[in-house]
Amino acid sequence: MVQVRAQQPVNTDGSINLEAWLDHVLKMDPALEREALKTACEYVREAERRARPDAERPAVGTSTFLVGLEIAEILADLKLDQDSLVAAVLYRGVRQKQIALDEVQRRFGQVVAKLIEGVLRMAAISDSLNPRESLVLDAQTQVENLRKMLVAMVDDVRVALIKLAERTCAIRAVKHADEERRQRVAREVSAIYAPLAHRLGIGHIKWELEDLAFRYLEPEQYKQIAKLLHERRLDREQFIAKVVQELKEALAGAGIKADINGRAKHIYSIWRKMQKKGLQFSQIYDVRAVRVLVPEVRDCYTALGIVHSLWRHIPREFDDYIANPKENGYRSLHTAVIGPDGKTLEVQIRTHAMHEEAELGVCAHWRYKGTDLKSTSSHYEEKIAWLRQVLEWHEELGDIGGLAEQLQVDIEPDRVYVFTPDGHAIDLPKGATPLDFAYRVHTEIGHNCRGAKIDGRIVPLNYTLQTGEQVEIITGKNGSPSRDWLNSNLGYVTTSRARAKIVHWFKLQARDQNVAAGKALLERELARLDLAPVDYDRLAEKSNLKTAEDLFAALGAGDLRLAHVVGLAQQLVEPERSAGQFELIPRKAGVPHKPGKRDDIQIQGVGNLLTQMAGCCQPLPGDPIVGYITQGRGVTIHRQDCANALQLASREPERIIQVSWGPVPVQTYPVDIFIRAYDRSGLLRDVSQVLLNERINVLAANTLSNKEDSTAQMVLTIEIPGLDALGRLLARIAQLPNVIEARRHRAVS
Repeated sequence: MVQVRAQQPVNTDGSINLEAWLDHVLKMDPALEREALKTACEYVREAERRARPDAERPAVGTSTFLVGLEIAEILADLKLDQDSLVAAVLYRGVRQKQIALDEVQRRFGQVVAKLIEGVLRMAAISDSLNPRESLVLDAQTQVENLRKMLVAMVDDVRVALIKLAERTCAIRAVKHADEERRQRVAREVSAIYAPLAHRLGIGHIKWELEDLAFRYLEPEQYKQIAKLLHERRLDREQFIAKVVQELKEALAGAGIKADINGRAKHIYSIWRKMQKKGLQFSQIYDVRAVRVLVPEVRDCYTALGIVHSLWRHIPREFDDYIANPKENGYRSLHTAVIGPDGKTLEVQIRTHAMHEEAELGVCAHWRYKGTDLKSTSSHYEEKIAWLRQVLEWHEELGDIGGLAEQLQVDIEPDRVYVFTPDGHAIDLPKGATPLDFAYRVHTEIGHNCRGAKIDGRIVPLNYTLQTGEQVEIITGKNGSPSRDWLNSNLGYVTTSRARAKIVHWFKLQARDQNVAAGKALLERELARLDLAPVDYDRLAEKSNLKTAEDLFAALGAGDLRLAHVVGLAQQLVEPERSAGQFELIPRKAGVPHKPGKRDDIQIQGVGNLLTQMAGCCQPLPGDPIVGYITQGRGVTIHRQDCANALQLASREPERIIQVSWGPVPVQTYPVDIFIRAYDRSGLLRDVSQVLLNERINVLAANTLSNKEDSTAQMVLTIEIPGLDALGRLLARIAQLPNVIEARRHRAVS
């Protein structure tokens, strides 16, 4: 268990001896730069003095300088890099607004500033564990959402480690705080940060967080177990010393050099095992425990045989995690025996390498033991795997920052996590809008929604939510949904839940209202896309409805999607057009792209070469691939893990080239669009920005301003992949300020 504060050296006046502290930290990690650390420490100490010029020296736990040293020392024990320790020293000063973040960037660099900014983003988690019962989510779901939100926020593994160290300092410091603060910090640590430390495999931090949180959340049970441990402490120490001596002699006699130590059993783990298995304290076998560390794997089994020859094994209390490792990679031998004097004893046997993995970040078995909550998010699992991989590679290579940057590229969140004004975490699909959020919270909030604020600023209802934002919905007293919300081109709702709630509301309205609204909606969209006139009775027939009135009612009630009806209308109109007129036929959905063609492959730095797929591994789009230059048959594409490719790479590395999957080609069609707007400065720039955001290529543009009525007209020739994309583009342009209309344009012959 890490105990940092007691190790901080002090001068005779009680102040921190900075030089001695630096000596201690550099002894932990000689690779650190003394002067850079010293500069950061002196800077934050001076900032604290300026902030409290007339105050007495702040107490431990409240001093930004002392807390910074404590966080940095925990990170030095984890062998983090220079930037991480500098960020740790400065973090609390920035959080307390004694130091400006832009000043940190100027003096200490962008990397340090970015790390601090990442840890500050996580502060929202601390404000969101509300002990009151939620009207939105049950407590378990709330905690799970917060865990996922925290992991989603981590762009750099060092950010998570700095936050863990900072929370370790925070829970140490609440010993003399008021009860409310102790409970709040302990609840947060127990629910969020101890499981995260466990998941990342940082055992010694996880154990300390669990024990301290348990001490404040269940003080009576903590004291009871602590008292039982203390009453038997002397007896237990004498027993362990006897076991260690006897086992050392037996192992030495077998020629095995082993390190044997008594293993402290943590109070929380004892309580959890008693609760889970319904056991009494006297029935816990591993209260008395030793850990045996040996050089080689074969020594583990030899040591196990010696243990079982010395003492009788307890049935069903043996686990071989070396021959059968857990899915997370954890390896060790666990056995329980009847030791000297008839007392139970747990023995763990592992190699030194296995022990390092278990203690410092590779063995992460949070899913199996740390909690009963199972994650259902694939991104969450990918992100945790990424964090563990960076930690594991850091143990081998040392450059944790560079590794994080290389490994994080392919991780894309599939969910976003946002806060309600009360601090509850809500999870939504990626791309969700404030309207999706409103209907997720409560149906009536969605129906009455009239606007939204993100972190206090007004945003459009089709704004795309980002993880960590606080969303506030502005409601009216007697509001109702808008039919525009169901228009997918406008992007107001993306979740099926919100759409279903809106559709249900319109179904309850009078039929004549739905007929009128549906007809107006369809006529407006057909006119904008230049598909009128349409025979509505024939259109109803193609929609499997009896009459045009039924068609309008279904549109008005939301039973039919506008985009679907417009597609059917185009099929009716298209044959009536002249042969020279532009035909825009929407691509049929559900037609799979056939992989394995030459156009699918991009060869780095070479131009077009003949390519063929290897028959041995049959790579598919998305697989990691590599190219092999053949003699006369172009480039053969293999999976990177293909045995043949690996053999070729070792034999002829000069013929291996880098290749990647190219994008699926999208066919586009030229079309003219007409825009009329009240003239203003920046109008063309805003239209161009919409085209850029939608990735639309412009072939020609013609603009004309009318001074008499202060309007501007634009005719743009663009390339568009289909009718859906055209409708979405026109809807986006129509939402721009001052735009009167935006529609498809047909030149007059």
